[in-house]
Amino acid sequence: MIPEPFEYEVAESADHALELLGRFGTDAKLLAGGHSLLPLMKLRLALPPALVDIGRLSDLSYIRDNGDAIAVGALTCHEDLQFSDVLKQHCPIVSHAAGEIGDPQVRHRGTIGGAVSHGDPAADLASVLLTLDAEFVIHSTSGDRVVPAADFFKDLFEVDISTQEMLTEIRIPKLQGAGWSYQKFHARAQDWAVVGVAAVVNRSNGSIDAAVGLTTMGDTPLRARAVEEALSSGADVATASQEADRDTNPPDDHMGSAGYRRELSKVLTRRALEESLSR
Repeated sequence: MIPEPFEYEVAESADHALELLGRFGTDAKLLAGGHSLLPLMKLRLALPPALVDIGRLSDLSYIRDNGDAIAVGALTCHEDLQFSDVLKQHCPIVSHAAGEIGDPQVRHRGTIGGAVSHGDPAADLASVLLTLDAEFVIHSTSGDRVVPAADFFKDLFEVDISTQEMLTEIRIPKLQGAGWSYQKFHARAQDWAVVGVAAVVNRSNGSIDAAVGLTTMGDTPLRARAVEEALSSGADVATASQEADRDTNPPDDHMGSAGYRRELSKVLTRRALEESLSR
């Protein structure tokens, strides 16, 4: 289908993008890679009166070692994440998950900032970043603010960014030797996850400290807190994994029923934890 008519402007900087958003009003949208927004516009499920193209802001595309964290510019494409030596050394779960997104064309154009700002609970990187306790730098005309991942994802397709703000950077803690895994089940290689599970595990003196994130198990990316608590209390992996669907609300659609997703989350959680512990 053809989208509704809209105005189009190219931003020359982050501040210029915010200026243009202010000019066009609260319904205007930022355009990065466009893989989420443009299909919605073609289906007329999104009707923005104006698009502000930020895809040419090369200063927002980078991956830098920043001490205890990796700083990633919001316009860094998935392909750069996938093949980043910095991420492979310090946080390989991110480069691995980026390589699971779509197909090469999507990974070449899609951006990490666009993916997480869209607020889709089926987005692989969103649940991975939640698992890692990443931080999001939100820019406005009054300055920057930093939002932890636990507070960033608010509701279905809703994140903590106002209409006069934009995401400029993601700060990702280094794994510091922790084991990791991202397990994703999908019907075809380029599909969204029916269910995905991210796990980051530290083992010390016989105890397991784990962070587990869930993809497509609710209106937002979720932490499997019941699994994390069971492991910290001494439960084995198989037993703890049975708690994966607690406090979740998976969708019931053509990709799979809610009940199917609940059972699949337990299987993938066990696999993710086992792989993490084997690294």
